[in-house]
Amino acid sequence: MSVHAKRRRITPSVIAALKGERPIVSLTAYTTPIARLLDPHVDLLLVGDSLGMVLYGMDSTLGVTLEMMIAHGQAVMRGADAACIVVDLPFGSYQASPEQAFTSAARVMKETGCSAVKLEGGAEMAETVAFLVARGIPVLGHVGLMPQLVNTTGGYRSLGRNDKEAEKIRRDALAIQAAGAFALVIEGTIEPLARAITEELTIPTIGIGASPACDGQILVSDDMLGLFNDFTPRFVKHFATLAPEITRAAEAYAEEVKARRFPGLEHTFQPRK
Repeated sequence: MSVHAKRRRITPSVIAALKGERPIVSLTAYTTPIARLLDPHVDLLLVGDSLGMVLYGMDSTLGVTLEMMIAHGQAVMRGADAACIVVDLPFGSYQASPEQAFTSAARVMKETGCSAVKLEGGAEMAETVAFLVARGIPVLGHVGLMPQLVNTTGGYRSLGRNDKEAEKIRRDALAIQAAGAFALVIEGTIEPLARAITEELTIPTIGIGASPACDGQILVSDDMLGLFNDFTPRFVKHFATLAPEITRAAEAYAEEVKARRFPGLEHTFQPRK
C-alpha cells in the first residue's frame, strides 16, 4: 500500500472512543487551504461560528447566518480528507424548537457532508440534542462560556467561580451527555471545575480556556498561528507569529512594486519564439 494512501475519515464514534486513550487534537478551520494544512495533524476540525469575528470582523458571533456556515463548511470539506468535520449551528437557527434545530442541522449535513453539528447550551437544550441524535445527527455539545449568550451572561469572562454557577455548568454537562452528545466542549471555565467535569463524564471533553485534564483541546486556528496582534486571551498560546511575517511581506511587496523591481521579466509571459 502506498505511504500516501488517504486516511479514513474520523467519525464522531471514533472521537468518543478516544476518551481515556489519548488527547483529542482539535482546531477551527474556515477555508480550504487552511483545512488542507491542518487536516494531517488533527482529529477534529470545527467550522466555528467564530468565523464571524475572525473572518468578517463582527463584534460577536450573533450575526453569523446558516448560509455562511454552510459555505465555509463546504470549503473545509474540500480541504480535509480525514479529520472529523463539525459545523456550528449559528445563533437563531436551533433555539426555537427541536424541529427548527433538525431542519437547520439536516440542511448543514446534507449540503456540506460534515460528520456532526455543534450547538451551545446546557439543560435547556438537552431535549433538542436528544431529538437530533435520535434522528441520525451526531451532536457536539458546548457548555461553560457560550459566545452566543454573551448578551445575557455578562460578556466574555471565566465561569464557575461560585457554587451556584459551578453547579449549573456541571448539571448542564451531565444533561448534554444524557441527551446523547458524542463529546462536549467546555469553554472559559475555571480549571478545577473543568477537571472535575471531565472526570465525571463518560464522553470526552474538549477544553478551550478550561483544563489540561480535558480529554482534548481546541483553539481558534488564527489565534494559534499568531495572526492577531491586538489581544491575546489568557488561554491562547501562539505556536507561530505570522502577523509580523505577513506585515513584512506586504511591506516588501509594496516597496518592490513602487520601485518597479516587481514584476521582473521572469514573472511575465513572453512571445513564443
